[in-house]
Amino acid sequence: MIIVMERNTSPDAIAMITGKLEDKGFQVHLSQGVERTIIGAIGERTQATMEMFETMPGVEKIVPILQPFKLASREFKQQPSTVMVGNNMVGSGSLQVIAGPCAVEGRELFLEVARMVKEAGATMLRGGAFKPRTSPYSFQGLEEEGLEILAEAREVTELPVVTEIMDPRMIALVARYADVLQVGARNMQNFFLLRELGKIDKPILLKRGPSATIEEWIMAAEYIISSGNPRVIMCERGIRTFEKYTRNTLDLSAVPLIKQLTHLPVIVDPSHGTGKWKLVEPMALAAVGAGCDGLMVEVHQNPSEALSDGPQSLTPENFNSMVKRINNLKAALQ
Repeated sequence: MIIVMERNTSPDAIAMITGKLEDKGFQVHLSQGVERTIIGAIGERTQATMEMFETMPGVEKIVPILQPFKLASREFKQQPSTVMVGNNMVGSGSLQVIAGPCAVEGRELFLEVARMVKEAGATMLRGGAFKPRTSPYSFQGLEEEGLEILAEAREVTELPVVTEIMDPRMIALVARYADVLQVGARNMQNFFLLRELGKIDKPILLKRGPSATIEEWIMAAEYIISSGNPRVIMCERGIRTFEKYTRNTLDLSAVPLIKQLTHLPVIVDPSHGTGKWKLVEPMALAAVGAGCDGLMVEVHQNPSEALSDGPQSLTPENFNSMVKRINNLKAALQ
């Protein structure tokens, strides 16, 4: 349930209610706005409990949370959440563009493309140091060497870096180098990983699983938030359907749905969502039109020689053209 406090309620009154909730076995989460404080209470709710808290000093009203996701819901927090990444605010109305190759393949290659995407207008860098691959014989990433290259690219470009985390045992290592930890589609329901990511003070980019419903995706975010980390960014990257012409089916209806159901920011990955570079720009434009807070795009100097996901990667020249068009569209929509 949600306890909405009256305007300018004293800290003592709020502390009294949170203490009482904890005594009753509730997990308490505070959302403090400019004028009001909202207390989220996760636990067994009864009519008698609601009536008891409704009579306490400073309580304006009590609202039962009907959605299975409690802390991510609009019921818990009506205003959209923002996530600070370096100097970039995700969810503030600006459009963040995360760009770079699928995998960090080497120092010189990555630093070169990092400079190129920054010049074209990227606001963050992406690159995989650990790569989950279907085949055990495919390139698996440079691991810690790749993380070191990402950190160097951040120093050179002054752009925050986003990279994937696959194993709870590697969280401390990856968090030492990266600004945003990405949960890939294959790990969206790795609940042990999600719980551990809820214990760190780093933004988490949560990709939708290839067969996940909207509710399952939000419930994965709920694992992270309920474990103590509210800095979650949702990422729609396509789902698996019967369609064969694209790698996945990019579900852009997820963008307004996430914004209606939750207070979390949402970005779109048209590279994985289509698997074809010629479709990336059209779907990026459509995602901006749908109201996304950012894009994640794969860019490589020579896609035909990329060690991973070459067919869906833009060249720097194509990326530069796309950024100009999406910025023009974003300006026209405002």
